[in-house]
Amino acid sequence: MKLAVTYENGDVFQHFGHSSQFKIYEICDKKIVSSQIVETKGAGHGALAGFLKDNSVDTLICGGIGPGAVAALEQNSIKIYGGIRGSADLAVQDFIDGDLVFNPNPNCNHHHGDDHDCHIHSCGEN
Repeated sequence: MKLAVTYENGDVFQHFGHSSQFKIYEICDKKIVSSQIVETKGAGHGALAGFLKDNSVDTLICGGIGPGAVAALEQNSIKIYGGIRGSADLAVQDFIDGDLVFNPNPNCNHHHGDDHDCHIHSCGEN
């Protein structure tokens, strides 16, 4: 399987639609067999969902994510584990171990300006 994490400086980036990088992991037999940090070369949920599909990603770990992005990812059959904070590598290991605590409804529903910071408004949390 291929799993992507919204990524910034080793941590899960908190706003899917503004992700400039993903860390993509290839997982086989409950082990990480490879990982790489990739530049997205796009912005907005539609472009990012297409980017993940083009890279054969089937699972996403992220922080906050809006309903439009959720719909775009679901249309591309990408499973979402949202509301995650902290180390990207630790989140992936927790996922592999079946210990990942995530928000099944990680929608970020408010309007964002350029200076938006999802942690301030608790995107990805209920």
